[in-house]
Amino acid sequence: QVQLVESGGGSVQAGGSLRLSCVASGYFDSINFMGWFRQAPGKGREGVASIYTHSDNTYYIDSVKGRFTVSQDRSKATLYLEMDSLKQEDTAMYYCAATSSLPWNRWYSEYSYENWGQGTQVTVSS
Repeated sequence: QVQLVESGGGSVQAGGSLRLSCVASGYFDSINFMGWFRQAPGKGREGVASIYTHSDNTYYIDSVKGRFTVSQDRSKATLYLEMDSLKQEDTAMYYCAATSSLPWNRWYSEYSYENWGQGTQVTVSS
């Protein structure tokens, strides 16, 4: 089992930037995909970005392409999400997730991941 702890959330004005971090502990070598999800009040959990940990292949939803960057530092067992040009609609609780499976075509689905962090809040104001 892998434990995940997110940090880096906060409040920022529209157009600003934030960097989220997710530190993994446990059997990290078993992880194949790590991803970031978000959930706004009254909405379902949405896959934002993911990375195949063995090759750095990255995946994004259309609404964040060009603004968000997912990356990893395997030596620190840490996943990052650099968020630039933030918009009010990016406001949500952001979760880190990890899986030992290979969800090539379903990286965006919460059901593809079995390990989750507790979440970090991101609030973007006008």
